[in-house]
Amino acid sequence: MVFGLSQVELAKYLGVASSVISDYEKNRRRPGMKFLRAFIDSLLKYDELSGYSVTKRLAQSMGIVATGVIDVVEFSRPVSLDELVNAVEGYIVNSRFVALPIYGYTVLDSYEAIEGLRGNEFWSIMGLSSIRALIFTRVSTGRSPMVAVRVAPTKPAAVVVHYPKVVDALAIRLADREMIPLIVSTHPTVDSLVRSLREKLVSRAKVAR
Repeated sequence: MVFGLSQVELAKYLGVASSVISDYEKNRRRPGMKFLRAFIDSLLKYDELSGYSVTKRLAQSMGIVATGVIDVVEFSRPVSLDELVNAVEGYIVNSRFVALPIYGYTVLDSYEAIEGLRGNEFWSIMGLSSIRALIFTRVSTGRSPMVAVRVAPTKPAAVVVHYPKVVDALAIRLADREMIPLIVSTHPTVDSLVRSLREKLVSRAKVAR
């Protein structure tokens, strides 16, 4: 088994006899939805002990990268830049930008996303549409997110940095050069930021999925 879980160990997680697992493996039983749900939950609980090492490996093999991702939302209709600024309780710090319609957003832990992902992996988190806002939490100056945006082949429609101590001058210059609005969010916590995005944007623009 990919997860390295023996038949006996799996049976313990499921709360059944190992012979039951054997019956399923030999097609003597047909699993229902309830069993399949419990089966998947058991594998994930086991994988949690190793920091979801198998789950992450499987996700990467399918081109799915979840490192540092806090929330990802796609819209069925776009929202405006003003709506985004209002939702994050923010303000735009650069002067040269194009106000594109926004078709979704991705909220990231900047430390995990920027330091933990390599090369094009970082941009696989963009979601279904690149015309979206990238929202970085745990930001000190905003420089690292804007450097990442600068060197990336695909650009977001907007960049939001959550409660930086100070906005770095280089970050502002890079935002101007890329013509991307750089927004500072003043929400007191990450939870309140995510909640506000959900309440103010998702409720207005019905989520695509």
